[in-house]
Amino acid sequence: MAKGSKERRIIERNSMTDLIFFNANVITLNPATEKARLVSVKNGRIQAVSSNDAVRDLKQKRTRLVDCGGKTLLPGFCDAHFHLWASASCLMTLDVSPQANVSSITDILTKIHECSKTLAPGSWIMASGYNEFYLAEKQHPTCQELDEAAPDHPIKLTHRSHHAHVLNSLALKQVGISRYTPEPPGGLIDRYIDTGEPNGVLFEMSGFLSERVPRISDKEFSRGVRLLNQKLLSLGITSIHEASFMNGLQEWESLCSIKTKKDFLPRITMALGVKGFEKKNKYASSIDREQLKISSVKIILDETTGRLFPSQKELDRLVLNIHQAGLQASIHAIEQSAVESACNAIEYALKKMPNPDHRHRIEHCSVCSPSLAKRLASLKIIVVTQPSFIHYNGDRYLKTIAKEDIAHLYPIGTLQKSGVIVAGSSDSPIVEPNPITGIYSTISRMAKTGKTVSAKESIDLLSALKMFTNNAAKACFDEDMKGSITPGKLADMVLLSKDPTKLSSEEVKDIKVVMTMIDGKIVWESSEH
Repeated sequence: MAKGSKERRIIERNSMTDLIFFNANVITLNPATEKARLVSVKNGRIQAVSSNDAVRDLKQKRTRLVDCGGKTLLPGFCDAHFHLWASASCLMTLDVSPQANVSSITDILTKIHECSKTLAPGSWIMASGYNEFYLAEKQHPTCQELDEAAPDHPIKLTHRSHHAHVLNSLALKQVGISRYTPEPPGGLIDRYIDTGEPNGVLFEMSGFLSERVPRISDKEFSRGVRLLNQKLLSLGITSIHEASFMNGLQEWESLCSIKTKKDFLPRITMALGVKGFEKKNKYASSIDREQLKISSVKIILDETTGRLFPSQKELDRLVLNIHQAGLQASIHAIEQSAVESACNAIEYALKKMPNPDHRHRIEHCSVCSPSLAKRLASLKIIVVTQPSFIHYNGDRYLKTIAKEDIAHLYPIGTLQKSGVIVAGSSDSPIVEPNPITGIYSTISRMAKTGKTVSAKESIDLLSALKMFTNNAAKACFDEDMKGSITPGKLADMVLLSKDPTKLSSEEVKDIKVVMTMIDGKIVWESSEH
């Protein structure tokens, strides 16, 4: 008897197969078995990866058979930098994005005015999704303009990036901002030049506002979470890394509740905020760590005010404390100088306490030269970046970013060649969390209008797939349980309408998700399947 047949007979005698996906084009992303036609599942884990011939050896009386019809089976996608709270909340706020046919400040004001008619005076209006680059006026709205739309309501208008907000006069008063208010650390209050009065536009003040603006109700948020759950499952996303810098004990307990109620099925790896890290010994849970865990601490490293915040000395201290606690530092760094400072801090921590497998992360790494990429590789830093930004924002980048920086913008090819592990993400709700769009952007480097953004930084398709599977798993020490279709790993998988390896880059963006599986259970299925 052939060795493979003997192994299958042992599986059959010792355990019952729950589910068999057969007649599939299986792209395992496991170098040991790159292609297969069948995957069997037992107790939520992958049992066997084989040819269709194995059906007769694996099938038992109660085994469910799923004919994949020749469609492509992949490991489930992981979004390695995601904002669950903001994404769920955005689904419950007034949409003023370009997708909602908003193309001017007038459109925003009209939507806010119409919304105000449905609310009691004094209640907050929350709107989100605008981007001044795509508005006819090419500028942010002001508090005075918002006042005209709904004078009896405090208004918070959130930029698509979530790094800027616009408040009307009533909202500014309620959160305590006036001409005499100093900028909070790392934040910026935009002001009228002639009077010094705030014009309503606030930069990098999410933390400040979160403590002063009421959240949406628990009922609305729960509904938003359930809607978000369905949205992510329909995109083949089976895991996320929650990346808010404000995460603490309250957010942890909320995630535990969400998981207990099964309102949100994708697995969650949560980053703590710096303040949340101070209470690191209080994060107990009965939830399975395969469903919910903490692995990192998020630090925002920013230069909005014209200088680095936090300072290099403070950054060194924070990263060392995180490193000594056995957690990963996840450092938000966009500009090249910020990436260099993040490298300095990680290098400082490694000199104090060497650890060859620390897996500290830099989030975004938007601008990075080849020499800096080599430094990242030498320090074994993982980069978690957002290739979809090329698609959604590429035209703006080409118009507003210097040529020398465009050459080093989201340099995924250079990072990969240098030996850096690069994980893929969306930064949702900044852009839509569709991994297919991210994969397309990685291989095509194409903006919406068809212009390319530093085409030399494109990578091959299999490497792009690994960014949203294998590499995302490695970014939180989960590669032993997910990221490839391998016996023993969790049966988190996605069935695609077409084989991406057989398509042109332009055709890849039109691939649809047919079915999504978590723990071997079908949790979402297209109505067309």
